[in-house]
Amino acid sequence: MNFDVLFKKAKEAGIEDVQVTYSAGTELDLEVFKGQIEKYQIADSAGLSVKGIYNGKMGTVRTEVINEEAFDFVVDNIIQSANAIDSKDEVFIYEGDAEYPKVEGLFDQTLNDVPVAKKIEDTKKLEALVMEKDKRMKMAQSYYGQGTTTVVMENSKGLKLEKKVNSAAFYVQAIASDGEDQRSTFEFAFSNDYNDFDLDKLASAAVEKSTSLLGAKPCDSGEYEILLTNTASCALLHPYVGMFSAEAVQRGVSLLKDRVGEIIGSELITIVDDPFKAKSPRSGSFDSEGVATQYKEMVKDGKLTGYLHNLKTAKKANTKSTGNASGSGVGPSNFYITPGKMKYDDAVASMKKGLIITALAGTHSGANPISGAFSLQASGFLVEDGKVVRPVALITVAGNYLDMLKDVEGVCDDLDFNFGYVGSPSLKIKKLVVAGK
Repeated sequence: MNFDVLFKKAKEAGIEDVQVTYSAGTELDLEVFKGQIEKYQIADSAGLSVKGIYNGKMGTVRTEVINEEAFDFVVDNIIQSANAIDSKDEVFIYEGDAEYPKVEGLFDQTLNDVPVAKKIEDTKKLEALVMEKDKRMKMAQSYYGQGTTTVVMENSKGLKLEKKVNSAAFYVQAIASDGEDQRSTFEFAFSNDYNDFDLDKLASAAVEKSTSLLGAKPCDSGEYEILLTNTASCALLHPYVGMFSAEAVQRGVSLLKDRVGEIIGSELITIVDDPFKAKSPRSGSFDSEGVATQYKEMVKDGKLTGYLHNLKTAKKANTKSTGNASGSGVGPSNFYITPGKMKYDDAVASMKKGLIITALAGTHSGANPISGAFSLQASGFLVEDGKVVRPVALITVAGNYLDMLKDVEGVCDDLDFNFGYVGSPSLKIKKLVVAGK
C-alpha cells in the first residue's frame, strides 16, 4: 500500500511526522487428545498501527481497516489521542539508520510447505509416542502451533523497513502415575525448520521427567548446594529481565539503578540480548521505532555494562537507543545467560550435599523483580556425594536473584530457551536456603 497519501493528509492537518507499522499474520493451531483432533484452527490477521506528532505530543491509533478510505479516520484519531496526552516527555519519529544488519534464518519457506496433513499426523504421533513409552503414563495431550508474520514500517521521514518471520512449536502435556503418586510435565520444542523437530526425543523427555519424579517427597530443611537446570534457570531469570530496562531504571523500580560498572554476579556470568539469534521470531534488524538492533552484553563476566533503551529513555540518559523499543516501551529480543564449559554430569558429580532443581512454580508471584527476592515451590532430586539419591518435591527454595548470581560456581554448556525469548544453561549455585520437612 502507498502511504504517501496518509502522510500528505497528516501534514495538511498539522501533524508534524507520521509512522506506520503494518503487521499481517497467519496462524495454525492443532490440538490432539486420545488420538482425536480437538482443535484445528487457521486464522489470518492484519492491522495498521499509526503514530504521529501533533503539538509536541505523540498520538496513536490502531485499525484493522487497511485502505485509503480509513486515512481520514486515522488522522482525526491521531489528533484526538495527542490532545489527551499529559506527559511532557519529548517524542520522536526516527529518520532511520545508515545501515541495518542482515539477520539470517528469520523465515523458512519449507516450514510453510509441509502439508497440514503431515503436521496433524505428527501431532497425533507425538501423543502416541508418550503413551507407548511407559505403562505408567496415564495421559498425554499434544499440540502444534505455527505462525508467519510480515511487518512493514514506513514514516514521513523516508524510513522504509520490512521483515518476515515464521516459527512453529510442538508441545506435549503428560501425566504419569504409579497408583500412589501422580506427576505431570510440559515439554516443547520450537524452530522454523520442520526438520529440527525430533518427536521421539520430545516424547522421551516428557516421559522421563514425569516418571522420574514419582514418589517424590520433601527433603530436610537447610542450606544445599544447588544445580539449577536450564529449564528452571530460564523460569527464574524471566521475572527479572525487566530490571535491565532503562524505563524501569528511570522510574526507580529497578534493582540495577545506578549500578553500571558494578559486579552483580559471578565472573562466570555473561548475559546478552541477541536480536540476531537464528530461527527466533523475536530476532530482526530493527525495533518498533525503526532503530537498528545490536548484540549487547548486558552483563560481562559478572559486571553490569548498561541498560536496554528506546529513543525516549536514551534521550533522558543522554545516550543512544540500543534498538530495544517494544511497542511503546522497552523490551528484550532474545535474552539469555551465555553457556559455559562445565558438563551437566560433572556438575552433579561435584555436589557433596545438594539438590538438582528441575522445576519452579509460582514465579509470577513468588519472584519480586524490584527487590530481587524469591521464594518458590520447587521439585527435583536429592544428591549426596555426587550421586542422585531420590526425587524431591513440595520444597521451597528462597534467596535473592543477584546474590544467587554472585554464588554461581559453575555454568554448564546446555543453553536452552523457555517457550519464548529467555534462555539459560544449567547453573551450579554455591548454596540456597531450602524449606522442606
